[in-house]
This record gives sequence, C-alpha cells and structure tokens, in this order.
Amino acid sequence: MAYIKALSYYLPNKELTNDKLISEFPEWSVDKVAQKVGINNRHLSEEGETAGDMAEKAAKLLFAEYDITPSSIDFILLCTQSPDYFLPSTACILQHRLGIPTSAGALDYNLGCSGCIYGMALAKGLIASGIAKNVLLLTAETYTKYLHPSDKSNRSIFGDGAAACLISDTGFAEIGDFALGTDGGGANNLIVKTGAARQRQATGLSTKDDEGHVWYDDYLYMNGGAIFNFTLDAVPLMIEEILAKNNLDKNTIDYYVFHQANKFMLNTIRKVCELPKEKFYVNLSETGNTVSSTILIGLKDCLNLGIIRPGLTVMISGFGVGLSWGGTILKFKK
Repeated sequence: MAYIKALSYYLPNKELTNDKLISEFPEWSVDKVAQKVGINNRHLSEEGETAGDMAEKAAKLLFAEYDITPSSIDFILLCTQSPDYFLPSTACILQHRLGIPTSAGALDYNLGCSGCIYGMALAKGLIASGIAKNVLLLTAETYTKYLHPSDKSNRSIFGDGAAACLISDTGFAEIGDFALGTDGGGANNLIVKTGAARQRQATGLSTKDDEGHVWYDDYLYMNGGAIFNFTLDAVPLMIEEILAKNNLDKNTIDYYVFHQANKFMLNTIRKVCELPKEKFYVNLSETGNTVSSTILIGLKDCLNLGIIRPGLTVMISGFGVGLSWGGTILKFKK
C-alpha cells in the first residue's frame, strides 16, 4: 500500500489580478472574468524563475513543515511541461540542490492537468515493487511563459505554481486503485507547436481557428470548445471506472477534488455527473489554473480548512492536455 505522508505548495510572489488584466483588455469587465472562470488573481513566475526553482521551493516548504530530512527520500518524480533544460532532467538537478542522496532515483515526466494523478500511480508502483519507500512527487509549471500577450482568454485562466507531496509506505491518506486514459488524437487541441525537436525554430506564424481564436505557433494554443467537449465525454466514464476499481459507489464518496480548470467547466462537470455541490471542490480564485499542481494545492487547502478530515473518502481526478485523464480514491485515516 502507498500513502500520502505530507503536502505543501509554493506560489510565486508576482501577481496578475483581474483589475490589471482588464486594464490591458478594457472590452472585458472584472465581473465577467470572475463570473466565467472563477479567478480573481493569478501568480506569475518571475522572468528568471523556472519550474525547477519553484519545485525546489515547494520541496523545502514540505521538508520544513513536516520535519522531513532530505536523506530519507529515495526517489524524485517531477511532473513538468516547462523543464529547465532539454537535458539533463530537472529532477536530477533537484536531487543535488535539495541534498537528496545520490542513491535516489530521479526522473521528469511530461504531463499537464492529469500529471499529479499519474505521479501518484508511478509512486505507488515504485513502493509496491520495493524500489522505493519515500517518493518525493513534485509538480511545477510555468505556462504563463508560453502565453501570447494578446491571448486574453488563456491569460485569464492560467497561473504558475508548484506542489510537493511525499508518498510513502505509511501516511495519513491511503492511495487507491487508478483509472487512467489517453487520447493522443486530440493533441493539437492544447499545444505549443515550436521550440522542441519537431520544429526547433520559431515560425512567427498564426492562424484563426473555427471559434475565431488566434493560434500562434510559438505560444500555447487551446481549443477551448474541443477541450470542454472532451472533458464532458471522458470525466463521467472515468468516475464510474474509479468507483468500480475501488469497489465503491457514489454514496460512499465524501468529497471530490478535481483538476481546477475553470469555474464554468467544473460546475458543468458537477451537474452532468450529478455530484452534490457541497461535496465538490471549486476554489481557484486566488491561484488560477496551475495545471498539474491544482489537485495537490486543493487537497492542502481542504486539509488546512478542515473540509477534508480524518475518516473521509475523497475522489481526485485530472484531465486535459495530452489528451490525458486519470483519477483515484484517497482514504483518510481516522
């Protein structure tokens, strides 16, 4: 068995409030942004602040808060789509910067909104196989560095941040069985086309999609309608699969913490899946969509606020870029 033993997160100091955003796009109103996406404020990484820097800060907060010694870590997993370098792995650099023993394994994996869930699955596998006992799962993203200055839609949604989670053979929340899925046929619906091996050089090109949104080759593009439809297709089936794999039904779930994409999407998911509003977490007002970190940030805030308490059964799930989705059950010890 594998358990969550510790949780922390880090948000950059720089902020983008709705007032600041509206000053650039006066055709919008503060109320409209807040009402539709449910976000009042986003944290932005500084120009020289990387996903690796933020992951390091989140890990150090975790170590300090829970009195964890770096020498106890025997594996590092870093989920990021904005690594510090093409090579080496940012997780390898973090091993050295965090003072974790050289006997520890370390790797990056490239996933977005479902990344936290996949990391938990990987960590559980490492523990079950006896390869590791204490896995440091880090999620860190700087999507805001990929956004075109004129892309008001995505700039209203995304924020930067990092989270740290210690997964071990003991802890306060047992990690259940997983439902995971992938549909690479939808890859172009959320993509940064240039900069990597397929197209190293920037093109400077842009086109308009069917919804009238400009697709810049050199910046993040999201087909909002396609991602929304994918989510409504994938999430209800995923919920049923999570319940079946864990031998549970909806009545046994005390709370739901899903990837915090935006308020409208979350509320639609809740209604379509007929989930009780009082059991469904929606709170991205001060962070924005931090991609792979939203679930861990949400869990930490729920623990701090007493929303999630000992003895509760919680469903968590992520879905988005890839296209990729995944979920599991957390059973909090009494």
